[in-house]
Amino acid sequence: MPVLISLLRAVNVGGHQMIKMDALRELYESIGFRPARTYLQSGNVVFKSGERDPARLTKKIETAIERDFGFRPDVVIRTTVELKDVIRRNPFAKRRDIDPRKLLVTFLAGVPAREDVEKVSKIKADPEEMHINGREVYIYFPNGVARPKISWTQVAKKLKTSGTARNWNTVTQLLAMAEELEAAP
Repeated sequence: MPVLISLLRAVNVGGHQMIKMDALRELYESIGFRPARTYLQSGNVVFKSGERDPARLTKKIETAIERDFGFRPDVVIRTTVELKDVIRRNPFAKRRDIDPRKLLVTFLAGVPAREDVEKVSKIKADPEEMHINGREVYIYFPNGVARPKISWTQVAKKLKTSGTARNWNTVTQLLAMAEELEAAP
C-alpha cells in the first residue's frame, strides 16, 4: 500500500479548530488508514491507504473530521515520491545562509494558472524571497515569520487555490517518517 502524507490547514492555530493528535490518529485508523502516525500538533499525518485518488482521500478525511470534530479543514495530500520531489526542487538548497526554521513550503491544493503565478511573482517583499514551482510555494523569511511582508492571504487570493505551510524541518521530518513507514512490513 502506498504511503501518503496529509497536511491539515489551520488546525490547532491560535486556539481554534483544536484536535488532539491521538484523536486524529484514531480517526484516520477508523476510516481505514493504518497505520497512521502524526507529527507535531499542526495536523500532519503519515499513513497507508489503498485508495489512490487524492480527491476522494481528501473528501473522506475532511468529511470524517467534520463529523467527529465539528469543523472542516482543508486537507492537502502528497505521496512520498511527491514529497521527495518537493525537497529536490528546493530553490534554496544550495545556499548556506538559509535557516530551515525560516523557510516555509506552502503545499497548494491545486496547480495555479500561469497568469496567476505571474501576478504573484510581481509582489515585492524584500528581504523575503518567494518561488512558486508546481503545487508548492517556497518562501524564505530571513527576519522570521512573525511580521512577514508577504501576506499569504494576498498570495492565495491571486493564486486562486488554498494551501497550508510547513517549515523546512517539518517537511524533511515528514519525509523521514514516510520512508520509515514504507520500509515497515
